[in-house]
Amino acid sequence: MNVIVSNKYQSLIGTLNIDVINSINGEFSVADLVNQFSNYFYNKMIIDITAIKNYQNVNTLRELSMNFDMDKIILLLDDSPAVNDAKYISQLVSFGIYNFTRSVDTIPFLIDNPNTYKDVASYQNVNDNSGSSPKMGSSPMMGGNALKLEQRVIGFKNVTDHAGATTLIYMLKKQLESSYKVKAIEVNNNDFEYFNDPTLESSDFLNLSFNLSNSSDYDVILVDLNDGPESACNEIIYLIEPGIIKLNKLIRHDPHIFDKLRNKKIVLNRSILNNADIADFEYESGSRIFYNLPCLDEKLDNNEKINEFLIALGFSRIDNNNNKW
Repeated sequence: MNVIVSNKYQSLIGTLNIDVINSINGEFSVADLVNQFSNYFYNKMIIDITAIKNYQNVNTLRELSMNFDMDKIILLLDDSPAVNDAKYISQLVSFGIYNFTRSVDTIPFLIDNPNTYKDVASYQNVNDNSGSSPKMGSSPMMGGNALKLEQRVIGFKNVTDHAGATTLIYMLKKQLESSYKVKAIEVNNNDFEYFNDPTLESSDFLNLSFNLSNSSDYDVILVDLNDGPESACNEIIYLIEPGIIKLNKLIRHDPHIFDKLRNKKIVLNRSILNNADIADFEYESGSRIFYNLPCLDEKLDNNEKINEFLIALGFSRIDNNNNKW
């Protein structure tokens, strides 16, 4: 059984299909965690780094490493500039912290396949004072993609007909651009042209892999998959518009659709459901909803609901640049 210590990424970690014996949420000092878990038996402790007070000071992580068995710790990093620095990661390795990732989807892999020093040695720069630390992500991916710390390729798939993937990607791209270098691609379609934004790209299925392989300098790539391959992305968001007609049509077309979506990242889009409705939806469908998005105005440059959704997806720089929310 595993322990979860979460803060900003509580909902993101909550999508994991893992056994949990205890879960706490908030900000804690290392001393707080020691007092609570020093005599507690668990398999692995998954720690959202934002749950550790003063985590951007790497010496706080040194204190953590001195008080816990690092073989049992899995650290979910954020993408703040301090944590994104190669020297910070190098020092984590020096402290014996080997199991770290920015992709929540790799946490189950690390539970069963913890890294050794050999797996993360390339992230340790023994000449930290040289000023020539390699850019994070330049090393080969190891530990089942657990150390792919930079680029996120997020695919969007309409589960119900016309669930709004194209417009949602357009809005997400606009809001992410204040903090990230972003590309948006649609597959086997040309709906992007109606937004009159020349930076939006269309690609056919055959050229998608080539397009992605030549986009390594982007932090985020948003892909409107349509009927394209899910394997091209390292994250998939499944969009459902929860209207009665659309849901009934979906289930008649595929009675087992929610079995196929179990443990997937389901987002309700253009939704008018409240929390009680969502609870009923989850019970009846046997699924878990990652996020509930209402109808949104795509003409807004900054949308509070989009901002909250991006933070739930783990884009912490959005939160840092939009403190008014």
